[in-house]
Amino acid sequence: MASYLSWRAVHGSVAVQGRSLQMETRYRNMGNLLKVLTCTDLEQEPNFFLDFENARPTDAEREVWEQVDVVLKDAKGILDELQAYKGAGQEIREAIQSPSDEALQEKAWAAVVPLVGRLKKFFQFSQRLEAALHSLLGALTSETYHDSTQHLEREQALAKQFAEILHFTLRFDELKMTNPAIQNDFSYYRRTLSRMRINNVPAEGENEVNNELANRISLFYADATPMLKALSDGTTKFVSENKNLPIENTTDCLSTMATVCKVMLETPEYRSRFASEETVSFCLRVMVGVIILYDYVHPVGAFAKSSKIDMKGCIKVLKDQPPNSVEGLLNALRYTTKHLNDESTNKTIKSMLQ
Repeated sequence: MASYLSWRAVHGSVAVQGRSLQMETRYRNMGNLLKVLTCTDLEQEPNFFLDFENARPTDAEREVWEQVDVVLKDAKGILDELQAYKGAGQEIREAIQSPSDEALQEKAWAAVVPLVGRLKKFFQFSQRLEAALHSLLGALTSETYHDSTQHLEREQALAKQFAEILHFTLRFDELKMTNPAIQNDFSYYRRTLSRMRINNVPAEGENEVNNELANRISLFYADATPMLKALSDGTTKFVSENKNLPIENTTDCLSTMATVCKVMLETPEYRSRFASEETVSFCLRVMVGVIILYDYVHPVGAFAKSSKIDMKGCIKVLKDQPPNSVEGLLNALRYTTKHLNDESTNKTIKSMLQ
């Protein structure tokens, strides 16, 4: 019996060592993925440098990249136009105060019509952006690679475009939220158009924004963060339309992107590789954007214990930045997510966002 126990001790130890060696080899073969230090729910998290500044498309990425690039080339112009949007507040006030003064009514109408054309352009761009997002998600969630980490690591140009869409989205919504003229102008346009229709007055510009389109545009701008809602709805639609793809393909893509951004921001070796300080704010916006999308698409959201996003770590990264630079992003997590106020949300996470 003693000799048997000795034999078991020796050979059991060898077996354990063998299994340990197999596990070690398996982890070593995972490329440049490193063990996570901060995440408690996951043994490992993706840890690689995603080159947001210099990634260029490979031949395999080029077709989708070129489709999306056409849309992204217009994104900066959209932001510039939105930033320069002053509205027709003065003309509208004068027209409302003197309803019988036809000259003032015509002046306000002439000021509002071109602005509504601009608002229509922004709305239509949201539809183009949603289509571009679908193309990227189709590529980044396909069965081409084993998992989302491989996709993002090997398709960095597409990952960069996905990040650029998210960055644009949060920037657009930040600008929209601080510009009440947008909804005021559009409300005045609709009221005036309705009155002109009742009085059988021909309305120049009605052909450009008919009643059905005006309803859709009005709903778009009624949301506090219209571009983010369009993207969230678009991601949900992508999942529902691609039933052959497991939902995990999409949620893993989002959680991996959030984690990669967090790791790059909190790791000095990675952060020092950013050539521009603007890349830091870019990375922060992208991280928040994918968290919000994940929260909408995942059945239990980003804040649940089973979430693959280290929310405490992400919030800490945000709070480690200068307060003025991230308050808008913290507010986005507070007010535009779907599951933050669920009972299942960890109290520590809720208190961190108070």
